[in-house]
Amino acid sequence: MKLSIQGGGSIEVSDDAFGAQFNEALIHQVLTAYRAGGRAGTKAQKTRAEVSGGGKKPWKQKGSGRARAGTTRGPIWVGGGRAFAAKPRDYDQKVNRKMYRAAMRSVFSELVRQDRLVVVDALELPQPRTRELAVRLREFGLGRVLILVDKLADNLRLAARNIPGVAVLEAREANPLALVQFEKVLATTGALKIVEERLA
Repeated sequence: MKLSIQGGGSIEVSDDAFGAQFNEALIHQVLTAYRAGGRAGTKAQKTRAEVSGGGKKPWKQKGSGRARAGTTRGPIWVGGGRAFAAKPRDYDQKVNRKMYRAAMRSVFSELVRQDRLVVVDALELPQPRTRELAVRLREFGLGRVLILVDKLADNLRLAARNIPGVAVLEAREANPLALVQFEKVLATTGALKIVEERLA
């Protein structure tokens, strides 16, 4: 299939990578696994066995008029342990490489179908000027946009980091979460070729 390039011309891309069917269930599964993999899972709380103190019975069993108590470190006491204490855990979900690539193909194909993929020959800035990049993006009619390049230049990185709703990634770092959370994706022809090779 052919994709039109802003400013004239077109680029031939693989139907397998940019013309796949939309598989919502697969994309959801891969996105869930990707976000889960980013969780630290380091939350930790102490049970009644782990908090300090509480070794002595606070008062005698009978005769005080108060409810019987064997420790001051039970869950209902201030300073006591948690009843169902959170412990460090691993949130990783297994996603096969074949599934991940299929989900990426489905996402890129849907971007093409919805006209959310904008292709340019190159995106180079002579100086790291935020204003210059903002003007170029306005010329393309882009607001919240993910910019995919084959190789990230410092000028582009510095110019883009101060624009709200704009992110820049190298094509090899493209991930499903970044692709779906932006309104548009601006990709250079070099980046598309790298994506095509990785999804082949």
